[in-house]
Amino acid sequence: METRIVLADDHRIVREGLRMLLDNRNDIHVVGEASDGEEVLHVVGQELPDVVVMDISMPKLSGIDATRRITESGSRAKILVLSMHESPGYVEEVLRAGASGYLLKDSASEELVQAIDAIRAGDSYLSPSITQQVVDALAHPADRPSSAVSVLSERERQVLTLIAEGLSSKEIARDLGVSLKTIESHRANLMDKLEIHKVSGLVRFAIRVGLVTA
Repeated sequence: METRIVLADDHRIVREGLRMLLDNRNDIHVVGEASDGEEVLHVVGQELPDVVVMDISMPKLSGIDATRRITESGSRAKILVLSMHESPGYVEEVLRAGASGYLLKDSASEELVQAIDAIRAGDSYLSPSITQQVVDALAHPADRPSSAVSVLSERERQVLTLIAEGLSSKEIARDLGVSLKTIESHRANLMDKLEIHKVSGLVRFAIRVGLVTA
């Protein structure tokens, strides 16, 4: 059974490395690549893959929101998140968004193929090194700092990501094609919902929950 793969990561060298690993399997074919969250939505709609290997921290639309959009679209594609973040909070967010698996980027190449095979067969897959952390986090929900992300709308997460990347409100308004007043409103809502009232705090939060990297 052939497995069609789309690779979504904002680093070209990472995508090239993944392609080389997967090309060793005759039954796995990389049919598309994307460098940001919005592009992956287009590529998935065009190529109709079986599996999307998705990074979390990408421009324009995070891997979490891209996963949610793909899931809500009714696509048959299964999402395997490939991330450097091992906090159970990240895992919780992507699974809630509809991902079928979570794999750490420092995993062995054989584990990537194993994870793809597992979710292609309808199973879930978590890196063994984070499974116990996830179990512990579920047992102690009060200790999970990233759960606050779930109260944010998709647009608020976009704005938070761009703030954390160093863009001004005017630049964010231009990039998203909305008014400055709208961005200021989103910014105020972010601070109220997260109870964080300084930009530096928003940046630290965005890094902690995996929307951007340090």
